[in-house]
Amino acid sequence: MSQQANPRGTFLKIAESVKRLIEEDPDMTELPSLAEVMRDHQVSRGVALRAFGVLRQEGVAEPVPGGRWRVIRAGAQVDPRPLDQRVAEIIATEGLKAGEAFPSASVLAERFGVSRPTVTKALEKLEATGVLVGGGQGKVRTVRAVPAREGRS
Repeated sequence: MSQQANPRGTFLKIAESVKRLIEEDPDMTELPSLAEVMRDHQVSRGVALRAFGVLRQEGVAEPVPGGRWRVIRAGAQVDPRPLDQRVAEIIATEGLKAGEAFPSASVLAERFGVSRPTVTKALEKLEATGVLVGGGQGKVRTVRAVPAREGRS
């Protein structure tokens, strides 16, 4: 689509195109970036954002921290807790003890379907609360303390 084309309804066509991509790839967890949509469809940022808004309104996708958008699959459970809480839960679910190595930011980014900088922020929060220690480029983070599990009703 050229930028001279009538923009009326263009965002709807882009939303339909992205929905087809999602349907064709059952493993897709993240939408293409705004920049990719703008480049592929030759549209402005505003038009791409309107297309993403349509996907959100239809319950197909939702924004996640870091500026990306996550695909919502019918019947799939999405954990609404902040990422740092979900990452901290790994200690209990995998039975990690104080002093043991913690998974890297790259591994966690893949596991949770978010960007590495987003995971790094969550890990920094856990370091600030004393749950993890270490980190930094090339250094392995280790478990410092097992977080207390909150009771759920």
